[in-house]
Amino acid sequence: MSLFYFMTQQAFNFDALTPDFMWYALESIGIRAESGFLALNSYENRVYQFTDEERQRYVVKFYRPERWSQEQIQEEHDFTLELIESEIPVAPPVRLNGQTLHQYQGYLFALFESVGGRQFEVDNLEQLEGVGRFLGRIHKVGSRTPFKHRPTLGLEEYLYQPRKLLENSEFIPMHLENAFFNDLDLLIKSLENRWDNSATILRLHGDCHPGNILWRDGPMFVDLDDSRNGPAIQDLWMLLSGDRAEKLMQLDIVLEAYQEFNDFNSNELKLIEPLRGLRMVHYMAWLAKRWQDPAFPIAFPWFNDPKYWESQVLAFKEQISALDEPPLSLMPQW
Repeated sequence: MSLFYFMTQQAFNFDALTPDFMWYALESIGIRAESGFLALNSYENRVYQFTDEERQRYVVKFYRPERWSQEQIQEEHDFTLELIESEIPVAPPVRLNGQTLHQYQGYLFALFESVGGRQFEVDNLEQLEGVGRFLGRIHKVGSRTPFKHRPTLGLEEYLYQPRKLLENSEFIPMHLENAFFNDLDLLIKSLENRWDNSATILRLHGDCHPGNILWRDGPMFVDLDDSRNGPAIQDLWMLLSGDRAEKLMQLDIVLEAYQEFNDFNSNELKLIEPLRGLRMVHYMAWLAKRWQDPAFPIAFPWFNDPKYWESQVLAFKEQISALDEPPLSLMPQW
């Protein structure tokens, strides 16, 4: 994506998505909403739960215009349906009249069956094992062929474009600018030195944090909106928390279950801290890019507070130190 594209997405908002608009959009594909629209936790897109005239509960997602192309969204849908064919628990789009992606007055949208479940418990080792097992299966499917239209996780999208956006924004307080960008550039240099382009690339969930996993009799993976090509470890490292000993225990459980269904290259473990650093930089630039969307100042009021930016200077230093530590590694299995 060009920097121009990256920067101009700031101004868009979803003011046109009134209840009447959504009702007519759904009617255009043969779905009549009988209940109101309950907004679900989503900022990049707009996602609502409702019940139709047959008392079937659905979720409708209206995609942020121009974020993804139709081809990129369709690849996400096709990947999700491919996972369903392999009996992997994901929330798939509903196919109506042979299509999963629909359009109404400039908006792209999709319909999903509503799936329930409890929040995945990151400290529940039995649940962690179940998640690891299904991630192995997801990656087995994802390794068949890469995405053609969706991006590949890398430094340009996650470091260089965010760096330029932040430099051109007005969020960083003047008294912090020198310290902020000096330490950011030190972090970027450290990440460049540790980034490995030789890792095997496959189709990923892409944003597999605990909030995107529900639990019923097993895991249910939701929201593949950030699905892209990348190394397998991208879908694993966000499951780890706590101190080094706790992370090693969690990693051992996840990978033992994962490798029941798919091989894992242990060399990718050295990418855990680089990926954490990329996510840190990308996240703050994402908030800056979306700040003109009225939902963002309400949801993230601390982002425009000088104390937040002071804390980020410290976070850069801490992440550079973490990158200098030996990567997580597991004892060989005998």
